[in-house]
Amino acid sequence: MTSERTGAGEPSRTLGLLWGEQPVRRKGPARSVQVPHLVGSAIELADERGLAAVTMRAVAERVGISPMSVYTYVPGKPELLDLMVDTLYAAMPRPPWAAGQTWRHRLTAVAEANRQLLVAHPWLTEVAALSRPPLGPGTMAKYEYELAAFDDTGLDDLDVDAALSHLIGFVQGHCRSAHDAARASTDTAMSDADWWAANQPVLARAFDPDSYPRAVRIGAAAGEAYGSAWDAERAWTFGLACTLAGLTALVEQE
Repeated sequence: MTSERTGAGEPSRTLGLLWGEQPVRRKGPARSVQVPHLVGSAIELADERGLAAVTMRAVAERVGISPMSVYTYVPGKPELLDLMVDTLYAAMPRPPWAAGQTWRHRLTAVAEANRQLLVAHPWLTEVAALSRPPLGPGTMAKYEYELAAFDDTGLDDLDVDAALSHLIGFVQGHCRSAHDAARASTDTAMSDADWWAANQPVLARAFDPDSYPRAVRIGAAAGEAYGSAWDAERAWTFGLACTLAGLTALVEQE
């Protein structure tokens, strides 16, 4: 699986592109496409075929320009990736926080919105964007909006930043696990339930209840309940509840 990170390009050029600063025009014919069109085409390509399919040549073919021409718009793949991520962040809905909403309600909405983004664009689960996020307008608007969800918690600024990172980290980890599970079913052309059924004879011989009493008992209960070793919806509900419970304990210390 491809694993890439944001913030890997040359900073000044990347920030210039993110904030709409146009490069100095060179002599020659007028540009046939604009940077947002190129970025949108790269996102479509990633959605259809995965992040590994997004090459400068593939993007050039999609927008109908020569491969070398792409580099007059975007210096390279690292900068393009930052633009892709920031574009999706900019497009996220950000309805005003309503008066009277509890901070738990707001954080649940933040988590759900990020989950919806990652479900719609699974390749984002392969991008490490927390340590060096693309500091464009989309990223800044997303960060400001999500920080506001903590306004009445009483946490100090550093704890708010850490709490938000913790919440987003949970969402990303969950969605990556769900994405990996979906890929396993697609790659093997076999659902989890079918896989467990096909391997049941081997598992029955290997899993000795005397040697592994808890694993056999609890694993069997989970398998019967989920039809698999893991259920994405239950894992989401349970994990989000635990995450919010941990943050509740932190808030109540204040």
